[in-house]
Amino acid sequence: MAELLRDSVYRALRHAILTCEFQPGQELREQALAERYRVSRSPIRDSLLRLEQERLVTVLPRQGYRVNPISIRDVDELFGLRLIIAPACAAEAAQADDEAVHQLDQFRQPAETVDDDATFLDLNRAFHIAVAELGGNARMAAVEAALVEEYDRLLRVSLHAFRQTVPRALLEHDAIIDAIQSHDSDTAHRLARDHIAHGQPLIRTALHTDLAQNDPAVAPVADGDN
Repeated sequence: MAELLRDSVYRALRHAILTCEFQPGQELREQALAERYRVSRSPIRDSLLRLEQERLVTVLPRQGYRVNPISIRDVDELFGLRLIIAPACAAEAAQADDEAVHQLDQFRQPAETVDDDATFLDLNRAFHIAVAELGGNARMAAVEAALVEEYDRLLRVSLHAFRQTVPRALLEHDAIIDAIQSHDSDTAHRLARDHIAHGQPLIRTALHTDLAQNDPAVAPVADGDN
């Protein structure tokens, strides 16, 4: 029971961070979080230390915790992984049977129906997770789902620079679906990789702009960032 409670608290805190309910740069206190989630401080502390290992929070000695700002390095590392995993998932999905691949039709959405940020974020997340699960490789799907959740956080803080490209992103989703439904693994792999690659310079540019404006959600450039 105690382990289930800790997992539940961990998932709740992680979700709050990745959806920016807890903003990048925001300070967190164990007691306040314990009161918010109606638990003792022990599962809160365990969860925050677990999130520290995932580089989502930083322990502030004798002060509490801080949600980590997003850095250019975070962007590059996440995209480096997604450029490997997402295309592999799409290629695997193309090997699924006809009935399974046609379930992806639910993600064909014209741009005029995706008229707010929340709708796009929900659709984008659901699409990429569905493609990953369609491939039948549970471990790879779990990795992609975790990466997509982290990618969501990048989008939430940089969507002001990304909005104009939403129609293109939706058309790219359609093209990936076409390739998967044609059971063309090579094309699905290439299109998925191109789709992920298109987002990286947009998010990098948005974060560079926010850095110049001293946005606390964005970490200062560190050694090795550029």
